[in-house]
Amino acid sequence: MGADPRDAAGGPSVRAVELEQPTVLLVEDDEGDAVLVEELVADGAPGVRMTWVRTIAQACESLAESVPDCVLLDLNLPDAHGLEALDGMREYTDRVAVVVLTGLDQERTGLAAVAAGAQDYLVKGRVEPELFGRALRYAIQRKQAERAAAALRVSQMHAQENARLERGLLPTPLLRGARVVDIVSRYRPGRAQALLGGDFYDVVQQADGTVHVIIGDVSGHGPDEAATGVALRLAWRTLVLSEITGTRQLRLLEEVLIAERTGQRTFATVTSLVLSPDRRSVRVIRAGHPGMLMRSATGVDWVEVPGGPALGFVPGRATWPEHDVPMPEGTGLMLFTDGLFEGHTGPGVERLGEEGLLELARRATATDPDAFVDELIESAEAMAAERGGLADDIAVLHLQWTPPLPQDDR
Repeated sequence: MGADPRDAAGGPSVRAVELEQPTVLLVEDDEGDAVLVEELVADGAPGVRMTWVRTIAQACESLAESVPDCVLLDLNLPDAHGLEALDGMREYTDRVAVVVLTGLDQERTGLAAVAAGAQDYLVKGRVEPELFGRALRYAIQRKQAERAAAALRVSQMHAQENARLERGLLPTPLLRGARVVDIVSRYRPGRAQALLGGDFYDVVQQADGTVHVIIGDVSGHGPDEAATGVALRLAWRTLVLSEITGTRQLRLLEEVLIAERTGQRTFATVTSLVLSPDRRSVRVIRAGHPGMLMRSATGVDWVEVPGGPALGFVPGRATWPEHDVPMPEGTGLMLFTDGLFEGHTGPGVERLGEEGLLELARRATATDPDAFVDELIESAEAMAAERGGLADDIAVLHLQWTPPLPQDDR
């Protein structure tokens, strides 16, 4: 007789085929047939650890405690007959290989079981030990191949969904007329994210040289937050093209957020900029978002104008003042989401913070905007390496006036 179910070894639900001791659950009510299977295991699949139960109910109890590599399933049981036995284990058949055991007059039923999800069928009394061992190994291999293929399909679907969300969150800037700003953009997902988060940005340049910019961060992570970020970004571009800016623009964006969010606690931080066509200043309106880094010939400074609460934090009651900030030729302005400075700086609880980010920016050796942005992100990631890297998503925009063409080339 086989081992008692209580002796079944626990372990993960997926095991490599090369395990020295694969596990098998035999579901068979006839003691004589169970002994024959034990002999087949001993002769054709040495090293296999087998647990024996008599009913589907007992099998489900055993599977709930530990999922084996394979189930040998008789199709004539006290509590299930024919394909009912396989149906009774449907909850587990996506995780474990099933080989059904049939009588001499049940080969058609065995074929039907394979069509219904079993990996193979064996006819009692016609199985040699070598064939039995090979069938057992192949069944486990086929199930693992099925699971690997299913995991690959899920991964591909995630990649496709990421690509769709990325196109919505991180669009190509819309530039009308001759370019007046050079744009460097970066996005990096947090270390634990399978999908993009809710960080987003956009840039629209009007024909008269006015440049509109937004960067935002929807609270939380996952597809719902990413979809909300896409809705906000699309709404913002529509409002800009409709010449709606400033406080009115943020009020309308807040209405979109409230309509699109999946929970009442979801909010979004935003910084909106309007770069003047005279190339001398930028108008800033800030809704709960971090400040900015301003780079000039004299160094790097932190710029944080007074603002209002995040969108959705106090719906319909917030105010967001507008401020003009000088931005002469040669100045670079870097906007980012808080994932850039909320990473840890060692094994403890200390975090980089805004002051730490400013210090990193001042120590950066790169002068080219692309290299500067990359150096700053890499420095923040290196400081968080002991805690597994930066946990949150990062979106970065660096804006700098495009050098004007010489007068003769205009």
